[in-house]
Amino acid sequence: MSEHEQELAAAQREQWQQTYGEHPGMYGEEPSEPAVHAAEVFRAGSAREVLELGAGHGRDALFFAREGFTVLATDFSPVGLEQLRETAHAQGVAERVTTQVQDVRRPLPLPDASADAVFAHMLLCMALSTPEIHALVAEVRRVLRPGGAFVYTVRHTGDAHYRAGSGHGDDIWEHGGFAVHFFPRDLVDHLAEGWILQEVHTFEEGGLPRRLWRVTQTVPR
Repeated sequence: MSEHEQELAAAQREQWQQTYGEHPGMYGEEPSEPAVHAAEVFRAGSAREVLELGAGHGRDALFFAREGFTVLATDFSPVGLEQLRETAHAQGVAERVTTQVQDVRRPLPLPDASADAVFAHMLLCMALSTPEIHALVAEVRRVLRPGGAFVYTVRHTGDAHYRAGSGHGDDIWEHGGFAVHFFPRDLVDHLAEGWILQEVHTFEEGGLPRRLWRVTQTVPR
């Protein structure tokens, strides 16, 4: 990682810590649309355990738990995860939720072929370089069992904030203090090499609106 990438990563970690601290439960309690879709995919594949990357304060992790899955929720913000644990107790699902502080630039905290399913809503389009994204998806592939599903979402280069704000190179643009790696379609296709690419679904979210892809891919059996 270059010095600039290290500085950007540290600044973004602090930005999210501060944001979660100042705006507890900022995304509300209702699950995201991609999480609802993912639960259907995971259930159809007989998954029982879900690893969520970038869980934040937990609206989707807690939804998976309420749906009966066992969840390992990871994020690089201890503040967000503390809010997640508190809400899990309040909702009566604490026994089905485990949290772990995790920077996805590091290896995932699971053995090979041990996870049923992995979910990541807008985590891959954080301030990660293209090589870091490829390394992360390789880690997801490593920990998933044969037939396991990976559902992720990313903002793409058709988004209104693409090329707005401060550019950091590698299609990473910072707007309002948050850096986003906007995905071109060929990056999605490259990340699916060696997988079975089930779907690339276009959708919008939020008031801007943000323009995203929801990607579903599975490990061959």
